[in-house]
Amino acid sequence: MVTQAISVVAQLSLPAETLSLLLITAGLGLSILEAFAPGAHFVVLGVSLLATGLVGLLLGTASPLVLSGLVVLFGSAALLGYREFDIYGTTGSEQTSDSNSLTGTYGRVTERVTPTQGQVKLDAGGFDPYYSARSVDDELTAGTEVVVVDPGGGNVLTVEPLVGGVDEIDRALATEQANRETTNSENEDPTPTPTPNSNMTQTDDTQSDEQRDSESESGLESESEREREREPDLS
Repeated sequence: MVTQAISVVAQLSLPAETLSLLLITAGLGLSILEAFAPGAHFVVLGVSLLATGLVGLLLGTASPLVLSGLVVLFGSAALLGYREFDIYGTTGSEQTSDSNSLTGTYGRVTERVTPTQGQVKLDAGGFDPYYSARSVDDELTAGTEVVVVDPGGGNVLTVEPLVGGVDEIDRALATEQANRETTNSENEDPTPTPTPNSNMTQTDDTQSDEQRDSESESGLESESEREREREPDLS
């Protein structure tokens, strides 16, 4: 039975040149398809098939087994190059390696998000921007703009909708700013710094008081002298 299966496969096998041409055609088709669906990663497989087909034409007698190995080899190289050169401006990895960096990231709901399950697509989520997510309270329909409030270790994100452009992150930043301003105002020295004008005013007031005291004393002395002058006349 095994012999019969091998004979059937041998009869169905294509010549090396024909197989190489098919690989080139498939590679070109996938590469063109990438232009209509950017980010679908068709270009990775397309480049591997195209390169394998070209090598097959050059070798001429390459067997299907050899061509299969070349597809894997060129596919791995194309994938590494795709990530290394960061063609679409992503982070260069399948998903961002630091889950804490996801906090505050904006995205959009792709599958309805409930308090237990759902899916979102982050604006800067890396090579694979799709993440499992759950909401804080309410259900979020597809297309709702959201912000990540808890990365959850990068496994299941906790998100909440953007309402009026103000989210939990903005409110926390505003509260922190208010607390910082309050602390700075309490640390300021409440004692006013004396100025030269205030010192001159105090000096003038002191001199005026002394002058009034001296005038009152001289007035009392003159009255006493007049009384003494009148005493002989009365006698």
